[in-house]
Amino acid sequence: MDIPYTVEARPDTGLYNAKVGIWLFLASEVMLFGALFSTYILLRVGAPEGFWPHGWLNIPVGTVNTLVLITSSITTVMAWASLKMNQFGRFKFFHACTLCLALTFVGIKSYEYHDKFMHYEITLKDGRIADGHLVKRTADQVVISGHYVEDRKELFDLRAGGPPHEHTEITIPQAQIKKMENYGPWHTTYLAIYFTLTGLHALHVIGGAIVIGFLWGPGSKLWKTDPDRFTNRIEISGLFWHFVDLVWIFLFPVLYLL
Repeated sequence: MDIPYTVEARPDTGLYNAKVGIWLFLASEVMLFGALFSTYILLRVGAPEGFWPHGWLNIPVGTVNTLVLITSSITTVMAWASLKMNQFGRFKFFHACTLCLALTFVGIKSYEYHDKFMHYEITLKDGRIADGHLVKRTADQVVISGHYVEDRKELFDLRAGGPPHEHTEITIPQAQIKKMENYGPWHTTYLAIYFTLTGLHALHVIGGAIVIGFLWGPGSKLWKTDPDRFTNRIEISGLFWHFVDLVWIFLFPVLYLL
């Protein structure tokens, strides 16, 4: 038995089944990310004055990742358009580009995560705070590339005026360390919501990349038997991919620039 409305539009909605389904799914996704963005706003408004981080993220790296994702949105449209023009070879090229760009985005985001997990704030017993990236850690000492501050508040607004801190290699005996914590999601409220938002988004990118890879590879066999249905599948995956891109367009300025 054939499933109706896989290619032709339904009379009640004017859309084929998969398109109705993806729009309903994306509506639930809007509610999910909307709740998280609302949480971010409430946490930021409720933070004590001077204790909401600024300048903690690498803007040039975030900008490059934004361009990567925008370009992938273009290539996925070109892949779909190629099928509409019956150019399967061009579709394979553009869809491969989309997949490579998706993996590039995940790779850059992994680099940013690694940077945060290697960044430590070390409180010493004499009250000073050492902040920097871990170079080496042994049973007797910790070596970081960073600087000392007297007040923890100095670490929060890195865009504030004043000369930048000079980073040098600092060796700290373990006996002098009162507390040592990296910049993971447990470090501050800001990092908790940062890892939640970007981590969930990265999972969407990975999920979309898996679907794109399947449609580029074994799933593309459908083109030979039912090209219209295969073209619709590419359109549906493209709508999801555009949503993923749109979410990042909001995440980038909220987390990196504001």
